Formats: sequence, structure tokens, C-alpha cells
Amino acid sequence: MKSNSSLSQKKIGPTSAPVDFTMPPMPNVVKANLHVIKDFFDVEIGKIITQDIIGMLDKVYFRSLLINFEEAYPQRNNPTVPLIFASNHSGMAFPWDGIIFTHRIHQLCNYGKDAIRPLTAPMLSQSVLMNPYQIKNFWRLMGCVDATFTNFKTMMYQNDHNLLVYPEGVPGIGKGFNRRYQLQRISSSMVHMAIRFKTDIIPVATVNAEFINPYTYCSPAINRISQLIGIPFIPLGIITPFILLFPWFFYMAFPAKLTFVRGKRIKPYEMTSKPWEDLGYKDLREITDRIHQQMQAELTIAAQTYGKRPYQWKELFRSIGKCIWYFPYTVPFGWPLLFAEFERVRLKNKNMSKKLRLGFLSTLRIILRNPFVLCYFIPLLGWIPLGIKGFRRVKPTKASQQD
Repeated sequence: MKSNSSLSQKKIGPTSAPVDFTMPPMPNVVKANLHVIKDFFDVEIGKIITQDIIGMLDKVYFRSLLINFEEAYPQRNNPTVPLIFASNHSGMAFPWDGIIFTHRIHQLCNYGKDAIRPLTAPMLSQSVLMNPYQIKNFWRLMGCVDATFTNFKTMMYQNDHNLLVYPEGVPGIGKGFNRRYQLQRISSSMVHMAIRFKTDIIPVATVNAEFINPYTYCSPAINRISQLIGIPFIPLGIITPFILLFPWFFYMAFPAKLTFVRGKRIKPYEMTSKPWEDLGYKDLREITDRIHQQMQAELTIAAQTYGKRPYQWKELFRSIGKCIWYFPYTVPFGWPLLFAEFERVRLKNKNMSKKLRLGFLSTLRIILRNPFVLCYFIPLLGWIPLGIKGFRRVKPTKASQQD
């Protein structure tokens, strides 16, 4: 296998011209789509979600690690254009890895200009069910934007945050446990944007997230059917009957110690001597395949280095013990209560200053104030009201309709 440096330096033909960092003129379709930058997104709400929910889940349950970030956080090569962070997806699990990584980077950057906004699969925001515990527009409130080509291009014209993409798309999250840490075919649109806007790609190897829902496998035929109703995949394994029996298992995560390893910076615009306008699909695909090779090599090394003990049970139990006052909200069967109380206090009552009252004696109070949450714990029959609410369509953005 070629070294990472040779992968990034090999070019399609010789080149000696300096890089032109001039921002491309904004197309009319982008001008009409600028609303997606601010649709639903509120930095203050994002901070509160982190403080109330994601921060506690990460600290106690996922115990995430950032490798090569805090010591040398990547700075933009082109100051007027966002960097593109790109990571592998984890198969057959709700995207907790993306939630936790976004939280950690926001926390590291204090929600400033160097933080990230994710481009996510449109089906995550198209139905209420695919939002965590059916909090409508949860992804968009966190700053996510549907990953359409028009939206991607639009986000390249904003300078407030960097971007996070999962270039494998739905096939990456729908792969089975037997293909863990095998990077699926990645989209050339990421490379297209990096070359067009002369910005760097920051590869990130996500390790241990494959164990959020281990030993589950996929059926392409079943996945195609599930995608028709807005669910990216149906995991087939030991956990499957529990999802059907107890609805809270739909968002279940095993306590994998999530580890995010920053790889070697990639400069796709230096991998070709052709002007952007002359690049054809074959050229983009060749560069994309080389980037795939680098990302796969780095992912393999990261998994070998940090993935030998994906759970670290002793650390987990110590962590839960230190925060025992917040039990059961620190473990998956308590998450429906936590998210429901957040939605009631913060979003419905629009109270952003009052701290959530959590603790041993708060469970009954939260259930009484959020009676719908009981549906998550009612075997089989609980799926009826959850399904009625969950399969309601969320109004798509104009760009989603166009693409």
C-alpha cells in the first residue's frame, strides 16, 4: 500500500501553478438557497442541548477521546472557506458517533468559527421518528443540513463554521458488523467541493462506534424496503426482537468508548493539474479513490491502536458510579425521559435559563409531566402511538425538494 504522503502528492499531470484562493461567484441557485444556513439552527440552543443532554451522555456513557485535535486543531488553509471534516460511518446503529463527535468539536472550539456543522442524510430529518426520541427538527436545531448537492455548495459559501461530512452516505451506516471498519465507496461530491473551493479535507477515523450496535447484519432487500418508509436500515441480530418489543431499543446504544483520530490533511486541489472546469467524472473518481485509500489505511491503523477494548467496562461502571445521582438518565433506558423533559422545558416552554431538575426522585415527576414517554416502555403496543407520531413527514427544505 502506498504511503499517505504519496497518495496526497500524486497528481494527474504536472503542475506548478500557484493555488488561486479566489471565491467562485455565487450561482443563482445558491443565492435562492441561502436560507438553509440559518434554518432552525441556533447556536444557543446547540449549547443548551450539549449542556443538558449530550455532554452528560458523553461524559458518563461514551467517554469519548479526541486524538490529534486538542494539541493541534486544524486551521483553514483558505480563510474564506470552511474546512471539510470527513469520517467513516458506523454500521447498523443510530448515528450517536456523529452526535458525540459534533458535541466534542463544539466543546473544543466553544461553538466558535472553527467548530463544525454536519451534512446529514436527508432521511434523518424527513420523518419525526429518525430524530432522537422524536424531537422534531432535532438535527437542524443542532446545525445539521440535509446532504444534497445544492445544500453542500451553499454551505461552502458560509464562513461561520467548518463542515462535517460522512462521504459513505447511507451505505456506510447500513453496512453489517461483518464489514466493520471497511470504508464503503465514498462520494466524489466531497472532492468536487474541495477542488472547486480550494479547501482542505480533514480525515477523521471513528473507532469503536462499530460496537454501538454489535453483531447485527444487513439485508440489502430489507434495507431497500425500510428506506421507502424513511428508515435507513433494519439491523438483523440479537437486538432485533428487542426493538420490536420495547420501542426505546430503537435508539439503543451499547457503551462503546468512542475515539476520534484526526488523519493527515488532504489537499485534493493539488492532486490535479487540470482547471476545475476541465475535470470530468473520471478525473474526480480517480482522486476520490486515492483519498479513499488514504482514509482506509488510517482507519485500519486507528482501529488496531484504539479498538482492542471497545467498551472498557471498569471505566464505564466507575463513570456511572460517580454520577449515580443522575441515574437512570445516564443509561439508554432512561434517555427517553431525559430527551422528553428537555423538549418540554427548553423547546415547548422556551425556558433556556432554568436548569433541568434531574435526580433519583425526578423520574415520576418527569413521567407525569411527559405522559407520552411511557409509550417507549410499553411492549409492542407502545409502537402504535409512536409510529403514528413518528412517521409524520417533516416539511423538506426547498433544496431537498429540488435535489
